Amino acid sequence: MLKSQSNLVLSPYLEIYDLIVPKDNVLRKINELIDFSFIYDELTTKYCHDNGRGAVDPIRMFKYLLLKKMFDLSDVDIVERSKYDMSFKYFLGMAPEEGVINPSSLTKFRKMRLQDINLLDLLINKTVEIAIEKEIIKNKAIIVDSTHTKARYNQRSPREQLLEYSKKLRKSVYEVDETMKSQFPSKVNNGMLEDEIEYSQKLIDVIEKNEVLVHYPKVKEKLNLLKEAVRDDLEHLAFSQDSEAKVGHKTADTSFFGYKTHLALSEERLIMAATVTTGEKHDGKELKHLVEKSKAAGIDVEEVIGDAAYSEKENLEYAKKENIRLISKLSKTVTHGNRINTNKFEYNKDAGMYVCQAGHMSIRKGKSRSNKHLVDGNGYVESYYFDVEKCKRCPFREGCYKEGAKTKTYSVSIKSHTHQDHIDFQESDYFKDRAKERYKIEAKNSELKHRHGFETASSSGLFGMQMQAAISIFAVNVKRILKLMN
Repeated sequence: MLKSQSNLVLSPYLEIYDLIVPKDNVLRKINELIDFSFIYDELTTKYCHDNGRGAVDPIRMFKYLLLKKMFDLSDVDIVERSKYDMSFKYFLGMAPEEGVINPSSLTKFRKMRLQDINLLDLLINKTVEIAIEKEIIKNKAIIVDSTHTKARYNQRSPREQLLEYSKKLRKSVYEVDETMKSQFPSKVNNGMLEDEIEYSQKLIDVIEKNEVLVHYPKVKEKLNLLKEAVRDDLEHLAFSQDSEAKVGHKTADTSFFGYKTHLALSEERLIMAATVTTGEKHDGKELKHLVEKSKAAGIDVEEVIGDAAYSEKENLEYAKKENIRLISKLSKTVTHGNRINTNKFEYNKDAGMYVCQAGHMSIRKGKSRSNKHLVDGNGYVESYYFDVEKCKRCPFREGCYKEGAKTKTYSVSIKSHTHQDHIDFQESDYFKDRAKERYKIEAKNSELKHRHGFETASSSGLFGMQMQAAISIFAVNVKRILKLMN
């Protein structure tokens, strides 16, 4: 049962916060900046209001998730820290002497309360609303790009995941007490997942028996991460399939398995909009969505800055229709004339190759001069060759691969005179100067990955990735707003 939102925290010790939590503490600033009642309003329909045991305030639960993302800690460690860290208790709206939640409540909150909620747009729009209110956003341009996130499970085998966690735990223990090495169980190298789970559990048992060792923060954090992994893996790793993650390509030689988060960034380095897709999706296809979301958030978009992936014909036509300047250098291959099967083959600007709907990248390309493919006889044809052995086994081969064929190609006509207006525009000093602003979004991508755990998905599935993106972006936007206000 959801209690009334207007519950007041009554305690004779509340003045402790004024003495212990400094005025410039980041969590105090966030509390003063944001009215989190919008979380209560959004989630109120997810609770029963007239019977059952009283539920933990959804605002407090959301703040726990925000702290978890800001400080990159496990559920157990974030709850444990909230027992003694007064800045955490102040931020969570707790009395100094108040007890904490059970860590398992966070899992239930994520799975039961956040389903069917467009958390990504909700949180981004809230930060944009605050930025507009504080008159922080002054420009009408957005910078677009995508950043990739590896899937939690399939990028490595389940056994490799446990090996990494146990290795980090042993290393943290050795830094405290090297003699513990003789007490640890013998490592297993037979490649069996079940044996690796058993080894990890034995390792956990040995360390937990040492009451002094487990109180070292660096050991305790690694221990809780391994325990959380073993608990999750017993449920998930036996399957270890993220059915929604897909293969994406960073270059012709490197790929990843996971998801893409497409971002629209203001020149003040605030994320205005985002979409989350599977890894194989083309960046350019998300331009329209990012612009429309930015407008819905309250930004009057007059200019879009991006790399060559956003210069495809459809985007040029959309930008012209909406009176938006598109600062995106033309790529001759993505701005060619009419193509067939555009939904089955997409151009990857990083690799310079086409990728089919199954996620397979072409292995080579060739040029030919063939006037019959060109209306005006001016230009040439590029043919992209795919691995036939993969085509033979592909689930999408019907209508794409002809049985018995020795080669599989996809050809495009390159027209040298198309988009002359944009060619002239990209040679201007204004275009070249504005294109230099792209570095800002590269820095933001790096911040998400290295400070907020965006390198690897924290759970499986597209919904899990969307929730991770929502909370991570909310955290970086709030920190940026505070910095700009100062």
